[in-house]
Amino acid sequence: MSNEIKNKAFELGFDLCGIAPVRSLEEYRDKLYNWIDRGFHAGMHYMARNLEKRINPALLVDNARSVIVVGMNYYRNYQPGHDQPVFARYALGQDYHHVLKERLNILLDFIKRKRHGTAGRVFVDTAPVLERVWAIETGLGWAGKNSMLINREIGSFFFIGVIIINTQVEYDTPELKDYCGNCRKCIDTCPTGAILENRMIDSNKCLSYMSIEHRGKLPPEYATYAEKKVFGCDICQEVCPWNNKVKESTIKEFEPLAEILNFTTEQWRNITEEEFFSIFKESAVLRSGYMGFMRNIMSG
Repeated sequence: MSNEIKNKAFELGFDLCGIAPVRSLEEYRDKLYNWIDRGFHAGMHYMARNLEKRINPALLVDNARSVIVVGMNYYRNYQPGHDQPVFARYALGQDYHHVLKERLNILLDFIKRKRHGTAGRVFVDTAPVLERVWAIETGLGWAGKNSMLINREIGSFFFIGVIIINTQVEYDTPELKDYCGNCRKCIDTCPTGAILENRMIDSNKCLSYMSIEHRGKLPPEYATYAEKKVFGCDICQEVCPWNNKVKESTIKEFEPLAEILNFTTEQWRNITEEEFFSIFKESAVLRSGYMGFMRNIMSG
C-alpha cells in the first residue's frame, strides 16, 4: 500500500513522499515553547495557538494512524533585472496552498478507494502541523541551520504537504542524518542576523517575515537590508551548497507571472489596488495585502 501511495504521489507531480506512524512529538515540546516564550514568532500570534495539536497530530484526525508527507520542487532560475523588485521564488507563480491541496485531495481519494474505511485530512501550511518535523520523520530530509528542510537530491526549494489518515500502512525507517557539517553560510550571510546558532529563527529580524507578515511601518533599517526584496527572501537558500545543482520545477502552475518577470519597480509603484488584486488573484503575494506590498515597494 505504501508503494502504491508513493507511486500515485509521483504521478501527481510530487518529487518526494514518505510515511511515518502517528505519534506525539514530545521531544520537540521544549523547543517549540521556548521559541514562543522568547517572542521569536513576532507578530504571528497564530503560532502560539493550538500548541498541543502541533505536538500531537492525533488531536487533528480521529483515530489517526499514519502521516504521509510529500515534497514538491518549486525552484526557478529567477534573475530579476537591476530595475526590478525581488520576489521569493515560492511566490513567482500560483499560490502553492491551492496547487498542493488539489493534488493531495486526489491522493487522499486514491487511498480511500484502495483502502475502504480510510478517512483523513489534508494540510498545507495553514493548520497546526509541524510539517518539517514530520518530513524529517519520514526521511525526506534534515533541518538545515536555517531551519529549512533540506533534501540531498532536490535541495530546499520545495513545498511540503501532509495527509493524516486513520489507516495503518507500511512505514519508512529513515536513517536520520545532518549533512550540514561545519558549513554556516546561511547563518553568516543573513543580513539581519535572524538565523540563530541553534537552528532557530528570530522572526522579528527576518526579511521574509518583515515583507509578508509584519503589519504597519517597517523598521528604518529595512531598506538597507532588503535589497529591493518586496515579498519574501531567498538569501539563506541561495547560499546553501545543497542548492547548487537543484533542477527547475516542471509544475506549470509555478511558472512566474508575466508581470513579475517584466514590470519595473516604477511600474509596480504605480499599480492601483484593483490592479494588485487582479494580478495576484491566484498568488501567495495576496498575503501581504495591497498596503503591505506598496509599503515594501516604496521602501526598496
